[in-house]
Amino acid sequence: MIDYILLFVAAFGAGIVNTIAGGGTFLTFPALVFTGLPPVVANATSTVAVFPGYLGGALGFREDMATFERRALLRLAGITLAGGLVGSLLLLVSSNEAFSAVVPFLLLFATLVFLFGAEIRSWAARHARDVTPEGAVGLFAVSVYGGYFNGGLGIVLLALFSLWGMTSIHSMNGLKTGLSFVLSSISVLTFSVAGIVEWPQAIVMMVAASVGGYAGAPIARAVPAWCVRAFVAVIGFGMSAVFFWRLVAG
Repeated sequence: MIDYILLFVAAFGAGIVNTIAGGGTFLTFPALVFTGLPPVVANATSTVAVFPGYLGGALGFREDMATFERRALLRLAGITLAGGLVGSLLLLVSSNEAFSAVVPFLLLFATLVFLFGAEIRSWAARHARDVTPEGAVGLFAVSVYGGYFNGGLGIVLLALFSLWGMTSIHSMNGLKTGLSFVLSSISVLTFSVAGIVEWPQAIVMMVAASVGGYAGAPIARAVPAWCVRAFVAVIGFGMSAVFFWRLVAG
């Protein structure tokens, strides 16, 4: 019961921070590991837990998505599906030992991306260029990362869109949310078929994350964004340190 309370609280908090600033993975994944799930299973279950938020976001941005050509959207969705599938399959063939060895670095990378997201997007905007075959390669690479771990995915996608020359933040957010939903869909399907999702924990966290996402809207209006970002950054660096310690301690 204590474990489920911890998971509910973590997922509720993840729903809130995802609504305000993103970074919910920093709460859901460590909570699942600390309640005894193997790292690979914890990562897969965490992906399922936050999935409803992507669905809600995609529906909320449907008007912004409608500004893109249907053919272009299908092409980008296809690349995202392919990359997400590759990343998800990579997770399936990773042992818990191998995944545990890269988790601290993935958490640290995701935390830095989250913390310096605005600077990264600004740099990307200064180096913007039109969508090219290299852009497709970039989206595929980001999707592989998202299928494998998912942390900080939204910020990396926004930076990639800036490199493509996109300037409308509403269009960028719409495309980010839509592609994140597509990627998460293939990951959830892959993990479910493979049988590595702990559904009792996932269902509890899905409910909590949905409630937290709804509660996040008024909180976003009441709490300064920098406070939330600082909180998420502390959690991210703290979790990175803990997993580095676990790696060194063996």
